[in-house]
Amino acid sequence: MNFIVCIKQVPATTDVKIDSNTNTLKREGVESIINPFDEYAIEEAVRLKERTGGKVTVITMGPPQAENALREALSRGCDEGILVSDRAFAGADTLATSYTLAQTIRKIGEFDVIICGKQASDGDTAQVGPGVAEKLNIPHIAYVGKVEDIKPGTMKVQRMMEDGHDIFDVSLPALITVVKEINNPRLPSLKGMIFSKKAVIKKWTAADISADADKIGLSGSPTQVMKIFYPPARQGGEKLTGEPQDQAAALVSKMKELKLI
Repeated sequence: MNFIVCIKQVPATTDVKIDSNTNTLKREGVESIINPFDEYAIEEAVRLKERTGGKVTVITMGPPQAENALREALSRGCDEGILVSDRAFAGADTLATSYTLAQTIRKIGEFDVIICGKQASDGDTAQVGPGVAEKLNIPHIAYVGKVEDIKPGTMKVQRMMEDGHDIFDVSLPALITVVKEINNPRLPSLKGMIFSKKAVIKKWTAADISADADKIGLSGSPTQVMKIFYPPARQGGEKLTGEPQDQAAALVSKMKELKLI
């Protein structure tokens, strides 16, 4: 079976820098790591390959330095890495990113399962995975905590919910986004590290994936960041003292004053 993992390289620090002209994150030259949730997606794809046989292809959209994330994924058991990198992709929102990844997957060709982390630590939207599935017109299930069974043409999964879990039988090809409860990611093996250093990472541009210029980057992003600012520092609150009944009376008076009651 053929598995595809979509990963993202995110800043390794909270000290992020913003491009004042585009109001987008400056990623080039910033120390970065694999998005933590994507580590579980990598691990699950490798485990499924070990259960069924086949191949795991890992893809990412990003600047040239994102190649490092792909090589780390290869060291953990993935078989092939593809970097989709082009200045035309800069500033992409979740819609443009979903389109770009979907075009990449179309170029790859046949696949059975696409696996994504549930969300990225720098955006926290959880929109890209489902967005890719919609662009490819395939079923998708979010917040998957366990793959119970998989065989050609079908898969059974558990979706985590606040009060338990749902069980779905889904036809393949399909896309799932996974939560951290699904597994414990392995560390890179020595054999994997040697393989990842020698592996040739494919590098595709917008032209290579036949991307429509109006659907990528800033031009393909209907959501725009108009302004970025630090929130004002919180002011110290008012502390009520005295006997409990006096504090209660003072609290009610203050709430009435603020028209909260």
